[in-house]
Amino acid sequence: MTTKNTIIENLKKEIAHFKSDATTERIGTVLEVFDGIVRVSGLSNIKSSEMVTFPSGVTGVALNLEEESVGIIVLGDYSKIKEGDEVKATGKILEIGVGDALIGRVVDVLGAPIDGLGAVKATKTYPIERVASGVITRQSVDQPMQTGVKAIDALVPIGRGQRELIIGDRQTGKTAIAIDAILNQKGQNMICVYVSIGQKDSKLRKLETRLREGGAMDYTVIVSAGASDPAALAYIAPYAGVSIAEYFMDKGQDVLIVYDDLSKHAVAYREISLLLRRPPGREAYPGDVFYLHSRLLERACRRNKEYGGGSITALPIIETQAGDISAYIPTNVISITDGQIFLETDLFYKGIRPAINVGNSVSRVGGSAQIKGMKKVAGTLKLDLAQFRELEAFSQFGSDLDESTKAQLERGKRAVELLKQPQYSPVLVEHQIVALYALVKGYLDSIPVADIGRFQTELVEYAETNAKTFIKQIREKKMWEDDGEAELKQAIEDFKKVFAQ
Repeated sequence: MTTKNTIIENLKKEIAHFKSDATTERIGTVLEVFDGIVRVSGLSNIKSSEMVTFPSGVTGVALNLEEESVGIIVLGDYSKIKEGDEVKATGKILEIGVGDALIGRVVDVLGAPIDGLGAVKATKTYPIERVASGVITRQSVDQPMQTGVKAIDALVPIGRGQRELIIGDRQTGKTAIAIDAILNQKGQNMICVYVSIGQKDSKLRKLETRLREGGAMDYTVIVSAGASDPAALAYIAPYAGVSIAEYFMDKGQDVLIVYDDLSKHAVAYREISLLLRRPPGREAYPGDVFYLHSRLLERACRRNKEYGGGSITALPIIETQAGDISAYIPTNVISITDGQIFLETDLFYKGIRPAINVGNSVSRVGGSAQIKGMKKVAGTLKLDLAQFRELEAFSQFGSDLDESTKAQLERGKRAVELLKQPQYSPVLVEHQIVALYALVKGYLDSIPVADIGRFQTELVEYAETNAKTFIKQIREKKMWEDDGEAELKQAIEDFKKVFAQ
């Protein structure tokens, strides 16, 4: 009996200390392959967004978890995958390598370099899908993110941590505004991430060259899913971009991210969804297309000091058809963001560039995202411009106008001319304030409309030399004082005499 007890005790000890050296692999089999989608059987324990590998070395991501099979999107060349191939689950959720080494580089959606400048050494990895920062960790938006575009900084200001939509038809200057904003961040302690979704390689190279020439690549990362890349990569691109942005935000830095554009992103997701046999809804988009963009844009925020104090400012771009902002995807993104900058084709072809429609453009952060000096000079400008547009339309039908209406029309014409700005030439905020001060105080009323552009350029140069106190006060205190204002008034009056000669 004792021997039997001893044997049982020994067996219990052996079982308690037993360690298996065998490792189990979760393996499935390819059932069918078509258009970048693979159906696999056998991966019953796989998680959503988990990465899988195929014998050819191509990576895939599990998206549809069904009873009989798993729908996988292929991140690469699906032509190398055949029916019957083994599929291995990696146990890892889709992630991207992040780190300071990404600055100045052009990478694909998986973090691999595509600029021919050698390997990128990532210091850590971030999951591509992350839960947005909670309300407790956030802070209200009260710091300006200067774009350098006069019409935006004065009329629809953007704050650090805001989500401001840029919307308009194709070829109306949407990307130009975003690139100007990136160029203007030089010396502003801001990291920029530009996400290119479905753009031609030639456009991307041109854009990269422009940023390098402007010195902007010193603080910019470009994430690209090209026009020739599979829809799966276009779908993942913005999430990869915002994960890179979150790495810098977690370090307490301010980040500006541009999604160019989310219309192509929605189309790529629609293509994937239809191939995965998900039921189509309005305009054949799947029912969760709103969630697609809301969970992306919610990740933009401004954190409070307890949680690092960093921020992500998002500039999503949406392309409209014939100016229809009431279409499905535009209305979705308008309702997710904190305002929109609407670019109008008619204004663009009239030569008013940037072609911002003041009536349809709005910033829900408003004056909180402006420095005091800008708030003071631009306070009524938006309303004045909107009234000018109405008066301009009305005045075409009648010639008998009273003097005050004529004066308002003349002031409006000068305001429109003043807000015109060439592409890739952002303006410093103190220079914007000088020009707008001259406008709102009536100094431009006697200047011919055709000369406003030249007057503005030369006035700013003159003020740099002859209104140094005013410029210094704006740069350091964000607001002018009485002595600075008196100096600027004198400088404008003196300059007008020289300009008239």
